[in-house]
Amino acid sequence: MGVRRTLTVGIAALVTASLALAGCSSSDDSGSGDGGSKKLTVWLMTGSAPDALVDEINKDFTKDHSGWTVDYQVQQWDGIQDKLKTSLAGNNPPDIVELGNTQAPLFVESNALADLSGAKNDLNGGNWLDGLAATGEKDGKTFATPFYAANRIVVYRKSMFTKAGITAPPKTIDEFIAAGKKLQAANAADKQFQALYLPGQSWYTLLSWVWANGGDVAKDEGGKWTGTLDSPEAQKGFEDYSRIYKAMSKAPVDQDEANPQQSTVFAKGHVAMFIGLPWEIGTATAPDGGDPKLKDDIGTFEIPGPTGPAPVFLGGSNLAVAAGSKNVDAATDWLKLMLSDKYQKELAANGVVPALTNLGDTIYGDNEAAKVMAAAATNGGKVTPVTPAWAAVEAGTNPIKNAMTKVLRGTDVATASKEASTSITETMGKAK
Repeated sequence: MGVRRTLTVGIAALVTASLALAGCSSSDDSGSGDGGSKKLTVWLMTGSAPDALVDEINKDFTKDHSGWTVDYQVQQWDGIQDKLKTSLAGNNPPDIVELGNTQAPLFVESNALADLSGAKNDLNGGNWLDGLAATGEKDGKTFATPFYAANRIVVYRKSMFTKAGITAPPKTIDEFIAAGKKLQAANAADKQFQALYLPGQSWYTLLSWVWANGGDVAKDEGGKWTGTLDSPEAQKGFEDYSRIYKAMSKAPVDQDEANPQQSTVFAKGHVAMFIGLPWEIGTATAPDGGDPKLKDDIGTFEIPGPTGPAPVFLGGSNLAVAAGSKNVDAATDWLKLMLSDKYQKELAANGVVPALTNLGDTIYGDNEAAKVMAAAATNGGKVTPVTPAWAAVEAGTNPIKNAMTKVLRGTDVATASKEASTSITETMGKAK
């Protein structure tokens, strides 16, 4: 999973109005009855679920729903905000949609999603991840279920660590930087070498060090959200990011991990480490654009913090049924399959933290990256503010990214973080 793209606040009014005009609501469900379309349309995002897993679910669904077909469509994160805005406001929306966990509160607030509260038990609701479940809830009701979670870990080349004499993964920032210096010394002949590829705007990674130092991005004061990146604790996170970047990285200061795709940069052979999501290992080792020979040379460890592993941003996705769907019952039946123990175990085996907490420790098999990721989530998985107002902060020009670039270009942390906090306060205030 890459960075989740969030949506503009204007969707709330647009979706609500359009649904009202269309006369659509969750009560319009014709389910598997004679009035149904007999076609279930499912939108999942790229990289979320293996095609083979979805094929299995679709076969199980059609076996139990005679005459039905599933129109499964893979969507791209780039541009999804406009596509979702248009589709959910239309007369013929997809029945099931995947939403990034930072998107879900906005869609819940806009009344664009069907109420699934009555089916929560059948959807394995007693075992859901709390952090993801909360993003799909409002007033005690459930409008979006958890799908899966993922968080960042450090990916490294074992052979480079061996060559540099590093015998154990670093656990603290000081150890991290010390390992970087050893890697640089061992690869001094390679002028393109980077011990760590860390783009200047990898803001989800920044959050790990902000949280590790006791800071946060914003706080709720009686219903009013205020940016807090200028607190002393959060500023220390900026300082740690800058210190790590300057010691080990040559990545662009004005780009994030997707521009260029950091796993592809890693695969070219001049980088020892990057901080990313487990699926990026697959990209790094793919025949198309990656290096398949890397597969047996990759190791992983948790993101180091000041005194030990740092908290991580618990990214992920939710699943929801469109309020305008004419097939709510059938869509709910499809969700029951995806959220069953059977298919959640298969999802976990492919390298994500499943939506369910009752599956045990053996679900990851020999997938080292998935085990490290799950351990990091247990040690301190956190999320951005659970409020529709947060979506506007990530949409468009992200003030956190701007602040990071300014710091790496020489602006003092106090000034840059204050500007970011002020922008967050103003943006969230306008979005309410």
